[in-house]
Amino acid sequence: MTEPALMRLLIWLSPAFPTGGFAYSQGIEWAVRTGDVRCGASVGAWLTDHFRHGVGFGEAMLLRAAYRAGADPGRLAQLAELALAASMARERAEETLAQGVAFTRAAQPWRPAWIGETLPYPVAVGALAAAHQAGEDATCLAFLTAQAAALVSAAVRLVPLGQSTGVAALAGLEPVLIEAAEQARSSSLDDLGGCGFRAEIASMCHETQEIRLFRS
Repeated sequence: MTEPALMRLLIWLSPAFPTGGFAYSQGIEWAVRTGDVRCGASVGAWLTDHFRHGVGFGEAMLLRAAYRAGADPGRLAQLAELALAASMARERAEETLAQGVAFTRAAQPWRPAWIGETLPYPVAVGALAAAHQAGEDATCLAFLTAQAAALVSAAVRLVPLGQSTGVAALAGLEPVLIEAAEQARSSSLDDLGGCGFRAEIASMCHETQEIRLFRS
């Protein structure tokens, strides 16, 4: 990877990049309310399942597929449809599309014309990274790490947890994220799906949660 490509990847996946990720918890808010997530250990366990069996692993596969799609708007449109179809909860579909739109708009200085503005988040990131020849493996792992950091941050605010506990939870996820990124490399879109049922239920129940700090 060239130095400019690495710099761009760091910028795009920085918490400061305006994708609105701070506003989403992917059901963790409901999980905190029910007591499923209540401490650093339970945050780690919840997110381990998320990246091994749930949405996190699916996003890794979609990102890699978008990276490999090349400058093919038709293929990216197909992946966008698939990503939204795989979103089992309304809030989840709204989240990935809203973040993808925000990402592509914010990335306008780097975005080629063949990448549209209405792509789900992992599809948009994968396509843009490929356009700038950021390494596929590095992009996938960086994306998963950024997602994990955002969700740990949500848990820190919701439980609440101390910052040191949140950092420890994120450190504990390192082997999980590496494993997910590696498995996604050899997976096909036929493998897209998951069995993170509790997280999917959490996302659905969050839609009607009376008091909410997050949009998902």
